[in-house]
Amino acid sequence: MSQSLSFHVTRSDHPRSAAERAKILEKPGFGLHFTDHMVAVRWDKDTGWHDAAVMPYGPIALDPAAAVLHYGQEIFEGIKAYRHADGSVWTFRPEANGRRLQRSAARLALPELPVEIFVESLKQMIAVDKDWVSGADEASLYFRPFMIGDEAFLGVRGAHKASYYVIASPAGPYFAKGVAPVAIWLSTDYARAAKGGTGAAKCGGNYAASLLPQQQAQAQGCSQVLFLDPVEGKYLEELGGMNVFLVYGKRNTLVTPALSGSILEGITRESILQLARDRGMTVEERKVSIDEWKQGVASGDITEVFACGTAAVITPIGQLKGEGFTVGNLDAPAGEVTMSLRKELTDIQYGRLPDRHGWLVRLDA
Repeated sequence: MSQSLSFHVTRSDHPRSAAERAKILEKPGFGLHFTDHMVAVRWDKDTGWHDAAVMPYGPIALDPAAAVLHYGQEIFEGIKAYRHADGSVWTFRPEANGRRLQRSAARLALPELPVEIFVESLKQMIAVDKDWVSGADEASLYFRPFMIGDEAFLGVRGAHKASYYVIASPAGPYFAKGVAPVAIWLSTDYARAAKGGTGAAKCGGNYAASLLPQQQAQAQGCSQVLFLDPVEGKYLEELGGMNVFLVYGKRNTLVTPALSGSILEGITRESILQLARDRGMTVEERKVSIDEWKQGVASGDITEVFACGTAAVITPIGQLKGEGFTVGNLDAPAGEVTMSLRKELTDIQYGRLPDRHGWLVRLDA
């Protein structure tokens, strides 16, 4: 970390007691509870990054004219901390998340946070809130690093002041009843993003655009919504918050839509591609039409479909529904490739398998 930037630590006067914390960790849900502290680092055009601090978790004061409130200058990340069997705490590929935050910042005209400060901010959180990392099966501490433009100015330009924060939320198993195939809904009325837009950035506006079609998906009994490309409306892009994969079992091939400028480059996505290559699978990143999905399932060429992201890791997709059609069987069991990739990835994250690629970084050393 830069020698000119050190973190000033102010501990909470009212941290949750061990009993209160244990009760939360027993059934934490996802994104419902938050730890006792947060990180903040300030930036301005003249000074650069400064005033790095660990402080008690609490409200953020914003001027009503802050850029984020009017022009959506906001980006974020999602990354987890895992407690290993020996009690140590680790995270997964934080440099990749830090680099993606930089790419998002560049697209949203925000300052690029040095990757070493990004990683250090996670270590600073664990230094004060390590007890919030549960050792229960599939439990983790979910970090939400984010950056906002907070200059008070109503002109349409990039803010000259910004703030970077990290908050953390304990997370239990994403699927309370175990990993089971889900149904997803094909949106044909809305696009998530367009080439040249902000689809490749992890910013709130992309997710806001997915909320209405996500509501439509839920009204159809589906857990997620799938978006097609915004130009021709026939090629797969991604789900509302996850990347999508198709398994061609007879050809031992894993296929996912190629990054197009409107698809988010997922860290989990990239890791799955590597693990698939490691086990000798053919990996294809290319255009995939919705008709290919329909025909592949009908012919038996496509034997499994799954989605991936930081929160759920890997989610088997049992059924695709859309206006006038249904593909797949929701009652079919999750696929062998899907579940074995999920197990391999989580075993690496929790220290149960060797970390062949140097993906893990210890946070409490």
